[in-house]
Amino acid sequence: MAISEIVGVYDADGGLLGEVAYVWGKVRGTRHCGLCDITHATVRRKREWDRMVATLPVPVRMLHLNEVDEAQAAAVAATRAPVVLALDGGAWRELVGAQELDEMDGSVAAFEAVVRSRLAVRDEA
Repeated sequence: MAISEIVGVYDADGGLLGEVAYVWGKVRGTRHCGLCDITHATVRRKREWDRMVATLPVPVRMLHLNEVDEAQAAAVAATRAPVVLALDGGAWRELVGAQELDEMDGSVAAFEAVVRSRLAVRDEA
């Protein structure tokens, strides 16, 4: 089966309170999300991110911890957030893990290279 969708799950809750709690933790140095660093500049989403996502061969959605469905929550629990999940044959699996996201150091280009290489490998299988 081929990957039909990608979902990035931030290590933060969505909504006003979730966003404020994350920003406050980031300012204090107690919270960090490598995926947030890749997708967002200081306050808003990076234009580079939006351009890159539009060129990927599968749809990409970004979710917060309190926005995932039951199957996605199980996949996140099996690893840890932040994580990028792939819908592969009807099941969610890890495509890019938290440590690797941190190692990308906020780079959209690094993210794109890894995702494209993993999509290509999966398409060859």
